[in-house]
Amino acid sequence: MNLTLPHNYIPRDYQLPFWQAMESGIKRAACVWHRRAGKDKNFFNYVAQQMAERVGGYYYYFPTATLGRKALWDAIDKDGFKVIEHIPKEFIQKKNDNEMKITTKNGSVFQILGADKLDVVGTNPVGVVMSEFSKQNPKGWEYIRPILAENDGWAIFNWTPRGKNHAYKLDRMARDNPKWFYQMLTIDDTNAISAEAVQDEIDSGMSEEMVQQEFYCSYELGMQGAYYSQYISKAWNDGRISHLMHDEAAEVHTVWDLGVGDSTSIWWFQCIGNEIHILDYHEASGEGLKYYADLVKDKAKTEKYSYGKHFLPHDAMQRMLDENARTRVQILASLGIKGTVLKKAKIEDGIERARALLSRCYFDKEKCEKGIEALESYHRNYNDKMETFMDKPCHDWSSHAADAFRYLAQACRMATGSHMSPDRHKQLLHQYRRPA
Repeated sequence: MNLTLPHNYIPRDYQLPFWQAMESGIKRAACVWHRRAGKDKNFFNYVAQQMAERVGGYYYYFPTATLGRKALWDAIDKDGFKVIEHIPKEFIQKKNDNEMKITTKNGSVFQILGADKLDVVGTNPVGVVMSEFSKQNPKGWEYIRPILAENDGWAIFNWTPRGKNHAYKLDRMARDNPKWFYQMLTIDDTNAISAEAVQDEIDSGMSEEMVQQEFYCSYELGMQGAYYSQYISKAWNDGRISHLMHDEAAEVHTVWDLGVGDSTSIWWFQCIGNEIHILDYHEASGEGLKYYADLVKDKAKTEKYSYGKHFLPHDAMQRMLDENARTRVQILASLGIKGTVLKKAKIEDGIERARALLSRCYFDKEKCEKGIEALESYHRNYNDKMETFMDKPCHDWSSHAADAFRYLAQACRMATGSHMSPDRHKQLLHQYRRPA
């Protein structure tokens, strides 16, 4: 078949360095581009070209499949051209609208997927695009990267900043890594948006901080509607996220968010004087309670944790649908974990309690990395029709760690801690923290 790809597309001048880098053999690209810089139209055309050159699976990940349908599958550009039709019709063997999937005549497969569904990795990919990576569950990339390494495949990350979260960390790494293509584009670099258009946004109510984030790729604002991002940012700036050593003289407590058919999350913490030292975090899904009980007991040996209390959410008292109809409190007790059940509290009260606690928290930056990322991203639901944030939090990948942290803020009042004098406490603090 005689095809000309890209089809009905010419990259803009500022997009050409990306194409040149990938054609030179680069396998990883990080593109931090401002709003309306033409991200998805550009990267989708690169995917279409690659589908013709190498037969394989190509997957385009968005934070959710719903966003992928809106931003790419159903998208129409300003000239009335459907973006998905950059794969020419004569190249398509089969198209499935429900699955947002295209099979080409040479055997390549393209599909749009949501990174929130971690069980949907795609069949043996050779190329992936992680679109709006700053909003994605970073675990998605962890599942995909070993497959790409085995297949000698490529990955493209694109995003506009949403605070100093996992995308910011990727930014810091990629910009100095010769094996990566890195490009940050603001409107000063592209001239794709006029100063008058930006002023119109300001006149319509966009804040200066949002202008800096959306059009100048600033990482300072954080995720819109986020509950804790500014508190986590302050913890970073204050040096309260570093290498944290636990005090072997003080008890270590755990607090759990128990999932049913969902993720279970656990934080490990100590109360040291007026401070809360967050030592560790773990989250998993698809595992039974024995897995978590064994994990907690193993850490007592490997980390030399002397346990105090294990705090469980109020719904741990609900009876399970097993043959004995036991509660999860009873099951964990039979596995050697004696739980303390917390009283039911309103979510909004728990969030305020957690915000107040964060100024006293110190985190181990390595053991708590995934939990910290989740706290940074935890945010309110957004109503697209009303164009406003709702009062309730969004239930996504970040909510499991955040729910457990709400319970931690409730539990710390009941947890035992060190009772040393303030002077002695200050004297010993350096033993429990090491510089980042």
